[in-house]
Amino acid sequence: MKSPLKAKPLRNPGQHLDEKIDRVTNDQLIAYFLAPAFLSLMAAMEWMAIWFRLPRQPWVYTGMAVAALVAWYLYFRRVRVRLRALKLGRDGERVVGQFLDGLRESGARIFHDVPGDNFNVDHVVICQKGIFAIETKTWSKRGKNSTISVRDGRVRRDGFPVERNPISQVEAIAGWLKGVLQESTGKLLPVKPVLLFPGWFVEPLDADMKERLWMLEPKALPAWIDQEPARLSDSDVALAAFHLSRYVRTVQAE
Repeated sequence: MKSPLKAKPLRNPGQHLDEKIDRVTNDQLIAYFLAPAFLSLMAAMEWMAIWFRLPRQPWVYTGMAVAALVAWYLYFRRVRVRLRALKLGRDGERVVGQFLDGLRESGARIFHDVPGDNFNVDHVVICQKGIFAIETKTWSKRGKNSTISVRDGRVRRDGFPVERNPISQVEAIAGWLKGVLQESTGKLLPVKPVLLFPGWFVEPLDADMKERLWMLEPKALPAWIDQEPARLSDSDVALAAFHLSRYVRTVQAE
């Protein structure tokens, strides 16, 4: 018996973060819980032996179980912070992905979670206006007036520079996507880097930075795309979408 599907499905928004969440949960939290759980069971057995007047010494097992539980709890607190950040990022990618799917009505081709070289492109939009490599940053906020801005080429959150500069990240992603499409199609197609910050107020970029990339709240993206001049023909849109789809399915099959 074989599957009737001839090709693997394309990836969903935030799929790589779902995979990371599963790995963190299964490989780290559960694995580290097994030791204190086993030692707790041993301690319970020793106490039962005491109750039944058997010559047992449960204090060794009890001490080991308590130490293991304390160690697991401290480790759990660190992992919980990572899981919370991963889930926040996943939910942000899903929200943005579902919002971008509305662009299909105007003929755009949408791809989510495109696997790269040890990274993932959150979303790719291919339409007559061009090709847009989108990185979503879902960050927690302190209040309603939280802002995203750029100073001296660095992204700042509420005025403070972030540790890893998303500008360098999204520009590298766009360059990689342009190279993949050029190698596959034989054409040098325009790829625009886009940073999206769900729920944040994003200060306008200066003219030079705006030429390099866009930084927006997701709801503003359709209007920005609509204002762009047509850069791709219908045949180029279909060509780029076909080759990117084939690339994604090939990578998943490996």
